[in-house]
Amino acid sequence: MRNMVISSVGTETWVAILEQGRAAELYLERPGQRSLVGNIYKGRVETFLPGMEAAFVDIGLGRNGFLSSSEVVEPDLKPRSRRGGRHLKAGKTVLVQVTRDAMGGKGPRLTTDLGLAGRYLVYMPLSRTTGTSRRLADGERSRLRELVRELRPEKGGLIARTAAEGAERGALERDLRFLQRQWGALVRKAARLEAPALMHQEMDLALRCVRDALSEDFTSVDVDDATVFRRVRNYLRAVAPELAERVRLHKGPAPLFETLRLDKEISRALERRVSLPSGGYLIIEQTEAMTVIDVNSGRYVGAKALEDTILRTNLEACREVVRQLRLRDIGGIIVIDFIDMASRTNREAVLALLQAELERDRTKTYVVEISPLGLVEMTRQNVTLGLRELLTVSCACCEGEGRVLSPQLALALVRRRLRQLAASSPLPILRVEVHPQVAALLDEQQSQELSGLEAETGRRLLVEPASAAVPVDHVALLPD
Repeated sequence: MRNMVISSVGTETWVAILEQGRAAELYLERPGQRSLVGNIYKGRVETFLPGMEAAFVDIGLGRNGFLSSSEVVEPDLKPRSRRGGRHLKAGKTVLVQVTRDAMGGKGPRLTTDLGLAGRYLVYMPLSRTTGTSRRLADGERSRLRELVRELRPEKGGLIARTAAEGAERGALERDLRFLQRQWGALVRKAARLEAPALMHQEMDLALRCVRDALSEDFTSVDVDDATVFRRVRNYLRAVAPELAERVRLHKGPAPLFETLRLDKEISRALERRVSLPSGGYLIIEQTEAMTVIDVNSGRYVGAKALEDTILRTNLEACREVVRQLRLRDIGGIIVIDFIDMASRTNREAVLALLQAELERDRTKTYVVEISPLGLVEMTRQNVTLGLRELLTVSCACCEGEGRVLSPQLALALVRRRLRQLAASSPLPILRVEVHPQVAALLDEQQSQELSGLEAETGRRLLVEPASAAVPVDHVALLPD
């Protein structure tokens, strides 16, 4: 059983995908932190570096994008030809699409192999590529591959998405016509605007998750904002009317993430230690270079032989490791240190389960064989900033060696605590003390945040800044 939850809290939008009642994926969008992946820009080449076979392109964001020669499509070349960058001279204008957000000191990664995503298809106007999603069953892939070949226009390529499973030819044709109209409008816009300029912006988080993730096996889409509810339902009525009635509006006093206690999952997704059902646990260490996950048996001592105890712990770890990778959206190089197994059969069983669990993951992964020491090396595509980067900031006290809660996440935690205080106090006016950074955020957003909280709780709230030495999520009720 799968569900989707879309919650708007202040200016933030949260989306959770639940599997068997547990959060499997979490996504956050804030003003100023919206993902650029999928956006198309008319850019201007600033410099081309022959030694790197890459260009740096100004797309109007203050930080130049990185365009590798292997990501350049030209009419007389196959996609991703290594000769593709030979015309990238400084000052040249080029249409580019963001394939990975800026991370650390690196700017966004770009391609000229443009793709417009619909509900069922991806239309690639500058390519002749045809294909289907790797997550489809073999029989369905064959059916859709044949349909895609029949529908492919004279100019451009097509890829059938996972959501196209079971879709009829008519639905695919409607999707293609919409994407071709979108491309026509983009071309006209590019002809009249000077570089750098935004040509096409991807959907916001709520609609993007509905478009990319929602399928027949979802029982519901629960939304707590009336405007978002209408937009999601109207979108589904246009592209997948059979799913539109599964969208439900939540009208409770608290946001859905609090009602379903998903805010607890957010806090847990930032912890180093993750418990396993039998008593074992994982330690997750994220660094800039890679992520290391250590599996420990903990207090689990088993009932039979040592090898059986180790095998059960490692099998439990496989399921939880994949859930945590999806939940935290961890990308890059990942090393998993399973407990050493003497039996080759057991090592193969653990690797097989890990690969089976990764089939649930919509992000591309690659897994190397498990070593005799129990190490598994894998990669997971880095597309957007993970939860850790979105929800924490470098610690000022230890010069960036550690991470602390971001003021925005602390504000969300403070909001929940203020609701609890108001519900348990008979006082008409509450004086509360919070961290100075949170107080500043509340002051900036006073019309939305405080007035909204006062309306919800029926209490007048007077917020005062505390000492900067208190934790960033500090809340204390002050005497009158």
